[in-house]
Amino acid sequence: MLSTAALRAHLLAARLAGPVATSREESLRSYRLFAARDPRALLGLDPEWGWGEGDLLALMADKCGVSGDPRHVSGPDIIDPERTLAALDAFASRLRQVAAARAPVLFGTGHPHRLLGFYVSLAEALSAAGCEVLTPAQGCGVDMASRFGVRPYTLDYVRGVALVREPGARPPGSATGAHTHSPLPVRVALGALADSGGPLPALVVGDHGWVCGAGQLGFEAIGLADTDDPALFVGEAEGRVSVAVPLDDAVRSDYYRPLTRYLLDRASLAA
Repeated sequence: MLSTAALRAHLLAARLAGPVATSREESLRSYRLFAARDPRALLGLDPEWGWGEGDLLALMADKCGVSGDPRHVSGPDIIDPERTLAALDAFASRLRQVAAARAPVLFGTGHPHRLLGFYVSLAEALSAAGCEVLTPAQGCGVDMASRFGVRPYTLDYVRGVALVREPGARPPGSATGAHTHSPLPVRVALGALADSGGPLPALVVGDHGWVCGAGQLGFEAIGLADTDDPALFVGEAEGRVSVAVPLDDAVRSDYYRPLTRYLLDRASLAA
């Protein structure tokens, strides 16, 4: 079993927490966009409260451990590893409860290049525990905005984890997908489940628009978020996201393996 002290050391060594690669400039820009209700920063969330830049900075200082000083405008951002560990324990608790109930779950990621393996391990562990890992709307088209205008993407699943890819870019089932913050893929997936009359997820696990989009629709959602993703922490503060884990979401994929072991141990799930 990976100890809390060992995982804390790994978080700092891998720069998943502590000084992270996400810059203060990037984070502050995201807070400005969110305060202006820019869809690129909302990730599918429709905030109930009025969130100004100062409110968001205070929230992120509380949830992540970033500096709450508005005069701090440059350099690397900071994530408090103790906050990451506490959120991981809450994340594991929800996995354990869903596994005990053998409830259906939906996994999706907008960071397939970095986080696909992390989610696949969790999905396989929950499947082995008797949970149905849902894969609705596979192959369905999702038109999403990009830097080049609206472009067509396809919803696909890799070992139970949803992602989107540009049509024809890779064969179905391959591990390479597109990076996206959009909530449209989870809306398509959940809509397909509702239309089919099939089971709806008791829990949605992921990041970016997968978490905020599901939470906005009333589904319980948990996920990972960087310091420039305030939407998940706003969703948590407003009660539409159950757990948001603060960490750098774009380090090497193998750096997330100790987190997987820690979560599976804490959730009493087989690795």
